[in-house]
Order: sequence, then structure tokens, then C-alpha cells
Amino acid sequence: MVVTDRAGLYDTVMERRGDDEAEPSWPERPGFLAFWPIDIGNDNQRPDDRFIAPPLLSGTNEAPELDCLRGVLAPSLLQAAARRSRELEIGADRVLIHQGVIEEQAYLRHLSGSLKIGLEEFDQVGRSDCPLSDAQITAAAATGIVPLRLDDELVWVIAPRRLACRRLCLLLKQFPAIRPRLRLTSSAALEGFLTHHGGSALAEAASADLHHRFPTLSAAPRHAGPLWRQRLERGACVAALLILAIFPARDLTATVLALWFIGFAGLRLFASLWPRRTHSPAERKTDADLPVYTVVAALYREADSVASLVEALEALDYPREKLDLMLVIEPDDLATRAALARLKRRPYLRVLIAPAVAPKTKPKALNYALAFARGSFIAVFDAEDRPDPDQLRTALAAFDTASPETACVQASLCIDNLTHNWLSRTFLAEYAGQFDLFLPGLAALGLPLPLGGTSNHFRTDVLRGLGAWDPHNVTEDADLGFRLARFGHRSITIRSTTYEEAPLAFGNWLRQRSRWMKGWIQTWEVHMRHPLRLWREAGPGGFLALNLVVGGNVLSALVYPLLLALMLMAAAGWAGLLPTWLTPGRPTALHWLTIAAGVTSTGLVGLLGLARRRQWRHAGALALTPVYWLCLSLAAWRALAHYVWCPYRWEKTQHGVARRAQSMVPEPAFQQRRWRQAASFTNTASDRSRRPRAYA
Repeated sequence: MVVTDRAGLYDTVMERRGDDEAEPSWPERPGFLAFWPIDIGNDNQRPDDRFIAPPLLSGTNEAPELDCLRGVLAPSLLQAAARRSRELEIGADRVLIHQGVIEEQAYLRHLSGSLKIGLEEFDQVGRSDCPLSDAQITAAAATGIVPLRLDDELVWVIAPRRLACRRLCLLLKQFPAIRPRLRLTSSAALEGFLTHHGGSALAEAASADLHHRFPTLSAAPRHAGPLWRQRLERGACVAALLILAIFPARDLTATVLALWFIGFAGLRLFASLWPRRTHSPAERKTDADLPVYTVVAALYREADSVASLVEALEALDYPREKLDLMLVIEPDDLATRAALARLKRRPYLRVLIAPAVAPKTKPKALNYALAFARGSFIAVFDAEDRPDPDQLRTALAAFDTASPETACVQASLCIDNLTHNWLSRTFLAEYAGQFDLFLPGLAALGLPLPLGGTSNHFRTDVLRGLGAWDPHNVTEDADLGFRLARFGHRSITIRSTTYEEAPLAFGNWLRQRSRWMKGWIQTWEVHMRHPLRLWREAGPGGFLALNLVVGGNVLSALVYPLLLALMLMAAAGWAGLLPTWLTPGRPTALHWLTIAAGVTSTGLVGLLGLARRRQWRHAGALALTPVYWLCLSLAAWRALAHYVWCPYRWEKTQHGVARRAQSMVPEPAFQQRRWRQAASFTNTASDRSRRPRAYA
């Protein structure tokens, strides 16, 4: 399990395995932060570290970080920012910057002049001036602090966050002699320096950190070698399994597969019907009690969807000063980059360019963004997502009320197409059963969750401690759900919805489902490399869940068309026309029960899910569930071929095709009233006359 002390930035995370060996995990304790006679801090990931105003801040000077702006911005603006700062327990400078009143670089220019410390823009700083190792570069990206050796002096360069500017003002009053050792910089400038000079280290961490730390838990190639040899090895393994399943004892194999199929169907039905306790709604947290929350979305060829995604993220009911939005795009995705450039970007929205290293997958992009995450919690969304505005608060309430080992919260996913066909209606029913019934049932039973690829909420320190996402697994969500369980953590679900678009074209659906099936094959293969260790770490329930939910899902789809054809031919008396090695054995009744169990569980869970969503009008699509299973079988066999030939290829799902509801939820009231109680930032003539000076 993972043992973590909750000290935020100074976490020491150790991975303890069955052999009692311990290895330090990423990010390592950033020892370069130790500085006598003080500790340099940047308030990163320390939501419980309240700033208690000392006597120095009593009276009128409650926000000394605003002193540098007196005479630059109108007094009404400064008073409103100070008032908002008290409400959020965050620096008044963060209020002004995140609300777009003043740019961060302009503010830091005023602050550095007032405090008489330098402003670093990294124009003439090279990699040799930074004493950090490549491994420590990732820690610097997370903390927003980097040491430089300039003119034979060690200088600390800080990109301030939360209350860092206020603490810096107090610090320099107490220790004025340290001024030459401190410099300020903007977050954009610091990130630019780190990506330029530490890009290879960040890329290596994003693409191979899990493989380096926990090689047996990564889907990356286990041995270096040419591509043809890797394909040959995987193909030989798959062929051997197929031959062993058919020739030596086909009756026994057929019986085992049938029981496996029935077990998967039974678990899905049992978990979906399992009663779940209803928790009374948690008391709404005050804005001051909220931590910084990172929201990240990895985008590739999403020029048509990015505007609606940004609009949906803007609608989240969360203080903008504590919201850290990141969009990660690929370097060759010029269309999405151009679409983002046309949008009005908020100060709390950052766009990162993922490194151009293999594999080119969503989890690699998410890992890269994780290095720059500022929040204590992190949520993942997709390009077409429209989360409920209160989802972040709902997830935090779930973390507060759940057991301490809870590290992940999964929200429900729901299809909101207005344009439908049979395929999308069946997809809707499948999602309704999966996310409203099956996954909550697994969570209630205490079993690991094969997470959905979006609307996952994590504790940032835990996510980093267990290696984050596997960049070589094309269903990184399912893999991460079981890895969390192996490290002693729980995943739960919440009744908050993210609305998504279902594919309409069969080719688009097939590519998406084949990728899912291929990723489940990868997940099963990775976690079953050492079955006894899996049993010991995840427990009997976790072992059973992996083999029935992940393995059973793929195996049932692979076997279904063969089983159906054999049974129909046997019923029609045509079994004699088949080769002897394909002739069904004795347990024919068991085989019919297998097909009936699979179709019944799929249809019933889908119906119950539609009823829960009040979408009965789409229930007719489930009448063709046997046909839908044939489509799943096609996707599974295609996935098996891709697993042999191109296991790490990410097949893109096209979004922005279906017509969707314009607005699923009303605009949060907090957005309408956010500044009504404060002095207006823009309406007074004095403000308009003074604002340009802030950008001088």
C-alpha cells in the first residue's frame, strides 16, 4: 500500500510491496526548498494551512500585497479585492489577477519595485544556471519555485500562488537582508523556462515514469527490441492461448468460458441491484474552506468542441481564484490551437503543449499536465463533456465524508444527444446502466472500479504517489482504478452527471469500442502477470472483479458469436457439417444459459438505467441487444488484432457530430452575484482612467 503523510508539498510517499522493500515515489521530497534561516514556501497544495493574520496585518493594512498598487488602481478596486481575499482566504493579488483586472506580469513588476527585489524573466538564464537535477525539475514545476546560481550566488525565483505574496511582504519586513536572494517571476515565465530547459525530463516523466518505478504495473514493452519482435511475441502468445483453448480439452474449455460468461453477467446484475445507502447532503462549504482544484482536459483534433468545453468549465460553481484549468494539446494539432487562440482566455486557464514523444496517447498528455498541477485535487474531463456546475463541490463533499483511504471519486456519465439512431440509443442505455447502477454497486460492495475515462476526481498527492496514468494503456482509466485498489485506496461514485455525446456513425463507434477493448486486454494482462501478488494486494474481491469485469467483458465479446453460431447450428441439426474440433460438447443447456444470461443482464441493467434517467422512450433499442453484442464482438476481435499489431495506437473518436442540448443546467447563481456586493471593477470613471496604468 501507499503510506502518505498529508503535509502537502512536503509529502513523503513510499510504496510498500509484499517483499517489504520501499522505494521513494515521484515527486521526491524537494530538498532544494530548505533555506536557512527560513523555509521558502509557495502555498502549493496546502489547503488546510490557514493564514492567521498577525498583528502586523491588523487595521487598515490587511492586505500588504496591495500596497504596491495604491495610486495605480482605484481605492474601490483595492477594497473589493481585500474583501474578496478575506472571503476566500487567498491573496488579494490572486483576486485581481484571476478576475482579469491586472495581468500577473504587470502586478509582479509593481510588487518587485515596491519590495526592492528582482523580477526574473529568464532572458539570459541557461540550463547550467539551474542547479536542479532533471528529476527535480518536475518538483519545481509543481511547486512554482526554482533556484538559480547567478553571479556565484544562489537565488530563489518564485512564481507566487495563494498567499505567497502576502507572506513575502511580511517575510521581508522581518528579514530584509534576504532581498538579494529572492526574485519574482510569473507562472508563464517559469513554466516556459522549465519546459525549454527541462523539457526532456518532463517528457520522460510523462511517458515513462510509471514504467521506471513500477515496471510490472505498466503496459510498456517489458524488453527493448525491434517492433517486429514485439509483434511476433504478442502474436505467438495469443495464438498459443487460442490453440490451447480449442484442441486439448474443448469441452472443459467451453464449460469454463460459459461459467466465466455467466459470472460476468451475474456480477453485473447483482451489483446493479445491490442496495446503496443514501447519504444526507453535506453542508455546503464556504469558499474559504475550498482548496485549489485543478481541472485538466487532454485534447486532440477537437477544434469543433473546444469552445463548448471551455464554456462548460466556465460554468463550474467554484471560485475562480481557486480554480486551475489546464488544456493539453498535441504539438501537431494546429487546428485546435487556432480554435483556442480565437477564444477569450481567462487568467486561470492555461494551455500546455504535450511533448512530441511516444506514445501519442491521452494518458501521456495527462501525465505532462500533472507536473504543473497546482491543486490539492484534480479532475479529468474530455472535449465533449458538460459537467454539472456543482460537480467539484459534490466531489469534495464525498471526499470529506468517505473513508480516509478514498482517493478517487467517479461521477456519472450521461448521453445528451438530440440526434439519435439505434446505435446511439443503445449506447445511452448502456451508459445509464454502467454509471448509474453498475459502478455505484461495485463501489457499495467495496470492489475496485473500472473508472470511466472522464469525470474522475483524484487526490493529487495520491495520484502522483502511485505513478499516475499509464501512458501505454489506451484505457488508462480502467487500469488506474485497479492500481488504486492494489495500493490500498478506494474509489467511490457520486450522483453528479457529466453529459457526453454518443457516436452516431458505426465506424466512429467501432474505433472507440475497439480502443476500449484493447485497453481492457492490456489492463487484464498487466494485472494478471503475478496473480498471487494481485490476490494479496487487491484481495479476493479485487481479483474477482478484475477477471469478471475486465476479463469477462472482453472474453464474452470474443466468444459470443462463436457460441451463438455453434448453438444455432446444433439446434438446426447442422452440427455434423462442422469440423470435429468445432463441434459443441455435451453441456448444451449451459451454453444456452450463457447466452440468455448475457443478453438478459445487458437488457435489464440498461432498462433500469433508462428508468433512472427517465429515458423510457429509448428502451425499444434494447430489443436488438443480441445484434448489439455482435457489434461488440466485431470490436473485440478487431481489438485483439490491434493488441498484437499496434497496442499503443490511440484511435481518435470524432466529436461534434451529433446535435446536442444547448444547456443542460441553468447558470449558477454565484456567477450572477459574485461582485454585486463589492465595488465595481469597471463602472466608475476613475477605474477606467486608472486601469491602463496597471498594464504599463
